[in-house]
Amino acid sequence: MAIGPDRRTMTPAQTRAAEIDVGLRSYMLRVYNYMSLGVAFTGALALVVASNVELVQFVATYFWVFFIGILGLGFIGPRLIISKSVAAAQASFWVYAGLWGAVIGPTLYIYGQIDPMLVPKAFFITAGAFAGMSLFGYTTKRNLGPIGAFLCMATFGILIALLVNVFLIQSAGFDLVLSVIVVLVFSGLTAYETQMIKNMYHEADAGDVATRKAIFGAFLLYGSFVTLFVWILHLLGIMRD
Repeated sequence: MAIGPDRRTMTPAQTRAAEIDVGLRSYMLRVYNYMSLGVAFTGALALVVASNVELVQFVATYFWVFFIGILGLGFIGPRLIISKSVAAAQASFWVYAGLWGAVIGPTLYIYGQIDPMLVPKAFFITAGAFAGMSLFGYTTKRNLGPIGAFLCMATFGILIALLVNVFLIQSAGFDLVLSVIVVLVFSGLTAYETQMIKNMYHEADAGDVATRKAIFGAFLLYGSFVTLFVWILHLLGIMRD
């Protein structure tokens, strides 16, 4: 039994739309595959760091160096991926994933000491939330651009609030509120980024252009996924206390 529309009975416009849909799904699958490999690499590196106390202490000592590296690459990485070579795009993505892996390592070590189930629980919650919001962004007909612009601006406010709390306020209550806000903001960004990545697709793209676009999309979604994981883990830790 044939599955799907019979192209012999389709109009030229319908055939064209079907071809575009197949190409779009292949493109999005490539984005998600890149992102998944990045998450796997980050997880593996984080576990290596978390299993070695000396590495944990090293990363903790130079935490702000790694953190500034993540912020810097998070800002310039997308520009490098879109405007430079595929090799530069690959390097940006994997260095970014590596920096995140190093930074997350001490976090896994700390929460693993508190409760070994916190990390897997946070991961599965993150995966579920990410999948739901990304699916929404892919399927919705609503333009998420205005919301996305607002959420992108909100990330700068979050960064400022984080630094203020770390160096000045040091309030547990503010930390809880900030954790909730970060989770909500990056959940929304996941939907917005998915729609933006979908809209970037063009059936004429090939070769280096298609590869750079896929890496660009993976870079954005990877950043949102990892940020969600870190803050959901932090939120679970706060709630446990």
